Amino acid sequence: MFDHPDYDGHEKVMMVEDAESGLKAIIAVHSTALGAAAGGCRLWTYETPGAALSDALRLSRGMSYKNAMANLPMGGGKAVILGPVLAEKREAVMKAFGRAVDGLNGQYITAEDVGVSVADMEIVATTTKHVGGLSAGAGKSGGDPSPYTARGVRVGIEAAVRAKLNRRELAGLSVAVQGLGHVGMYLCEELFNLGANLVVADINPARVSEAQQRFGAVGVSVDDILTQPVDIVAPCALGATITEYAARYIRAGIVAGAANNQLATVDSGRLLAERGILYAPDYVINAGGIIMVQGELSGDNDAAVVTARVDAIGDRLDAIFKRAARDNVITNEVADTMARDKLSAARTHVPAVGGEKTLSRI
Repeated sequence: MFDHPDYDGHEKVMMVEDAESGLKAIIAVHSTALGAAAGGCRLWTYETPGAALSDALRLSRGMSYKNAMANLPMGGGKAVILGPVLAEKREAVMKAFGRAVDGLNGQYITAEDVGVSVADMEIVATTTKHVGGLSAGAGKSGGDPSPYTARGVRVGIEAAVRAKLNRRELAGLSVAVQGLGHVGMYLCEELFNLGANLVVADINPARVSEAQQRFGAVGVSVDDILTQPVDIVAPCALGATITEYAARYIRAGIVAGAANNQLATVDSGRLLAERGILYAPDYVINAGGIIMVQGELSGDNDAAVVTARVDAIGDRLDAIFKRAARDNVITNEVADTMARDKLSAARTHVPAVGGEKTLSRI
């Protein structure tokens, strides 16, 4: 574990197995320097358990950086449930997962991610209080965080367009959206409403058809979406799609999307920069969902207030783009440095989280 290429000084990595329900999961706590480690639970069918471990390690570190850059009082963690999960076992699996989360005594707070719904989190909440993304009342943020994530990505795209194209509007620009899950589809709606032209791809043909009908989108294959002749590429599928090969052939001037861990390697980011392509660091632009969840957990979840916090993502990206241009440093390295500095400062001044020091519901 300590020599694993994706291990980054994680505080805790827990393998979970529940024979009765069939649950197999990994919970990774990267850092609690800023507060309880918060990050969603992903349910995915991985090619190997090793791939699931890599995902958990990378995603949990990304959550530490994401929460730090969003100025949230939370550390970074992530959980992955290894699929497939049979429909008749799903409730039992989610309850067992909740018990595993509860056993960490508030060090980790979970919520929705890919493959997991609000209904799933409602089940998890029956066995632990350390959970977010639950249904909320009128005028309050809560439930599915996807609309907030999509809004933040749209705001971030606008910031990138200002920096790269010196434009303040999206009307008439073309955007290739890779992945039409909850966030991807909401992002398409945001972009369409502002007059952008959409090119889309997804492994599910029904989602492509929906985007074509609702937004007049052009559908292309998943193999071709990143190399479309568009203004902006928005990766909204699983991570590591911007490989070094893809970075050499992307034709857009901007890469800005909702996916976590978009860059397969550090060199992928350098290649984008060398080709004059502006990259919006993923854990900065896609923080809208966790901003919503933090508001829900803290009780400070007036919808208008949370929306204003999400809209501040644009200002943070403006600062990153300006610093990268000023210092001639690539944007992802600027963001990484800023995030690590915040975590380092917090480790110096803030005691570790445990017991009752948590944002979870009491």
